Amino acid sequence: MNAAVNTATNTAVHRRGLLAATAATGLTLATVSFAHAADRPGPGPDDGPRRTRTVRGTLPAGSPDYVYLPIEVPRGVTELVVSYTYGKPPVPPGVQGNALDIGLFDERGTALGGRGFRGWSGGARTSFFVRADTATPGYLPGPVRPGTWHIALAPYTVAPEGLPYEVTVTLRFGEPARTPTPAYPPERAKGRGRAWYRGDCHVHSTHSDGRRTPAEVAAAARAAGLDFINSSEHNTTSAHAAWEGLWGDDLLILTGEEITTRNGHVLAVGTDPGVFVDWRYRARDHRFGRYARQIRRAGGLVVPAHPHATCIGCNWKFGLAEADAVEVWNGPWTPDDEVALAEWDNALVASVRNADDGPGRWLPAMGNSDAHREPDRLGHPQTVVLAESLSRRAVLAGIRAGRSYLAESAALTLSFGATDGRGRHAGIGERLRAAADAPVNVRLAVSGAPADCTVRLVTDQGVLLTTPLPAAGADVVEWRTTPDHAAYVRAEVRHAPAVPGLPGAFAALTNPVFLDAAAGTTG
Repeated sequence: MNAAVNTATNTAVHRRGLLAATAATGLTLATVSFAHAADRPGPGPDDGPRRTRTVRGTLPAGSPDYVYLPIEVPRGVTELVVSYTYGKPPVPPGVQGNALDIGLFDERGTALGGRGFRGWSGGARTSFFVRADTATPGYLPGPVRPGTWHIALAPYTVAPEGLPYEVTVTLRFGEPARTPTPAYPPERAKGRGRAWYRGDCHVHSTHSDGRRTPAEVAAAARAAGLDFINSSEHNTTSAHAAWEGLWGDDLLILTGEEITTRNGHVLAVGTDPGVFVDWRYRARDHRFGRYARQIRRAGGLVVPAHPHATCIGCNWKFGLAEADAVEVWNGPWTPDDEVALAEWDNALVASVRNADDGPGRWLPAMGNSDAHREPDRLGHPQTVVLAESLSRRAVLAGIRAGRSYLAESAALTLSFGATDGRGRHAGIGERLRAAADAPVNVRLAVSGAPADCTVRLVTDQGVLLTTPLPAAGADVVEWRTTPDHAAYVRAEVRHAPAVPGLPGAFAALTNPVFLDAAAGTTG
């Protein structure tokens, strides 16, 4: 494999081979040196001298996931600026075209999980800069120290004839600025004590491929009636320090990341501010467990996102053994959400039927908007969590326990639970232990639903009750069963089908109430 690399001028192109490296680091191109470059004055009177290099090459089809371009940064650099372009030749229908992502690692190296990460913009930007006091959104401010930096080129897809690229690097010299201390969101908002809190844990801003600023995201969250959001940019933590002045008594802002691998995306929900989780591995590398544990050590939850999405690289291939919850509803309801729901329900069935000593581990469902830009609606859907307070610890505990339901908007409210003949009660995510043949009353109260909706009660036996809601969109539905007949019950509120014979889109969905059969009978 060869690449054309220009390390001297903008016109002279030299052929050099790619240098093989380990699977973890991909492949490395020839180093770009600025040692013999002449300084040029900056474009403005306040700019110091600058040096520029341009690198050109072509990545063939079958290139590794990550190709690193080393840059030798000398002393005295205060700003590093990168811009890039690549060719997009037309391809026949059904053939992948070119897509090239980009990121940056500093002199501390490109090791997986190492400290060298300085930013990622994927394919959302064609240029970026870093310096001590500030950086392009997606990138981390900090000193531009001397040493070997690496531009990470990630050929997402490559056309059959190859991917021609051009990368231009400019180093600016001068007196370094001071790196500010980041202001991270507080871990607690005022809240209402023990209550149901509404949140959206999958949102994007200009710090990855979103088009809303953090201020616009916060405003949209408040307009949607949300109590909390999770900052979840693709493969970067730069937004963690971008929320200053945007949180308040009414809005808790959690910090996290959408870890965007080539074999699926996973949300790190509510991790400690500033904690970066690497994404440069595939399922066959057997590394995901290591990073799932890192998320939990940082206080967060591991939530596979849109596990059956049809976009390239979005389908989840790491399994659910390391997950704390799973996103079964992502944005407006689509057929891949229906598949995710069916897979989740199958896992619920397995958890109650395959355990020798009672129900085993189960994964709660989550719903998030994955909102990027207008007209994407934050809070469509949202996860409504029963938490002891509006705090990071309490909200994550509620999600982890499955004490939550999903709704298409803040207008829709549910109350769902089961009660036995002795007055014992279990709510969403809880267990009611009763004799196998003891009568259990299941009750769902709905308000604020659209007029065309139908309620379905689903158990490990399938859909056992279907009833339309009245035009007012509010009703109480009651149903009697026994633990022997239903090991769990969950509720769905669905719109009228858009296609006859197929289920309608969701208005709301609850996590299950479990009915555990105790030994003996009611007699």
